[in-house]
Amino acid sequence: MEYKDIPTKADIERIAALREPGCVSIYLPTGTTPPEADKARIDLKNHLALAVKSLESMGVDRHRIAAVRAEGEGILEDRDFWRYQSRSLAVFLDGEVAETFRLPNRLTSACEVADRFYIKPLLRAVTFPQSALILALAQNSVRLIRIDPELPPALVEVEGMPKDVAAAVGKTSISGRAAEGRIQGSEGQKVRMLEYVQAIERALHPLLASSTEPLILAAAEPLTGIFRGATDYPRLVDDVIAGNPEEKTEDELATAARGVLDRLYAGKIDALKEDFSTRIAGGTALVDLSDIARAATYGAVETLVFDIDRRVPGSLDDETGKIAYLDDDTAGNYGVVDEIIRRSLASKAKVYALRAEDVPGGGAVAAAVRFPV
Repeated sequence: MEYKDIPTKADIERIAALREPGCVSIYLPTGTTPPEADKARIDLKNHLALAVKSLESMGVDRHRIAAVRAEGEGILEDRDFWRYQSRSLAVFLDGEVAETFRLPNRLTSACEVADRFYIKPLLRAVTFPQSALILALAQNSVRLIRIDPELPPALVEVEGMPKDVAAAVGKTSISGRAAEGRIQGSEGQKVRMLEYVQAIERALHPLLASSTEPLILAAAEPLTGIFRGATDYPRLVDDVIAGNPEEKTEDELATAARGVLDRLYAGKIDALKEDFSTRIAGGTALVDLSDIARAATYGAVETLVFDIDRRVPGSLDDETGKIAYLDDDTAGNYGVVDEIIRRSLASKAKVYALRAEDVPGGGAVAAAVRFPV
């Protein structure tokens, strides 16, 4: 069993907006087996002890420190919570807030204490997730398969899922030609395939309604077109794994699906680069860090892209956004890029965590702006 609490953009915006003395952000790798969960629980206990010491050294109010400790201990003692884990765990504590997210990507262990939460690693999970669902759809079978970066593909049991077209329409076969009746032959088969697809969509709806994962269809025509016409799932990918999925194993479908995700995200990155290139030439996108810091402070950033691995030590003036650079990272300071991200999220900007080579302009950050500042 694997539980994934991938944060929504609204979750990240809300957490990023909180600013109080004594915000504790903990990230640690976990796993789906009991030994992995036990190790993660010990790691969290150690991180919590370090966080309490940091809070004490920062002179945070002792009542707030006690509340942070109690929040952390409550998570540690929740045995049901530790039974169901994913790849990584993010924990946010400040004496009033206690939130956790079980994430599908592997994050390095970290414990940060400051006057705001450290949200940059969360964005790695939501920009281009490497997990997805595959719907392997054929007339005689249907499978829902989950793929993840570091696990073998897994079949997902879906309550109420029909096993084939005939079962969905209450027939022993749909290939026969009736002598009477309005629906028969190839026309009748398509109508029954539509009923089959509608039954599948109804069974999938509870699961997909709460999912943030891309859905990749593995099917042949006419089922491909029939399914697309019957579903309104917004994350259904345009690309399809063509052919009869019954001829492919779960591993083969997973390999094909990862290729679909690679093409999907490469296309999105190319579109971002092209849009930024046009906007930079037109003066509505910025690549200078000082300009971007000022734009983020005044709520002008519309789209922000940043190098997920780059840290620029320093801080931003609360009123003007002027950068004060530091020689190195200090406790309680997440850096210039992280504060630009936080301020951009506060103005509802779209934010993308990319590799260094994909950031327009070659710097740590690039920003498209709503208005000049």
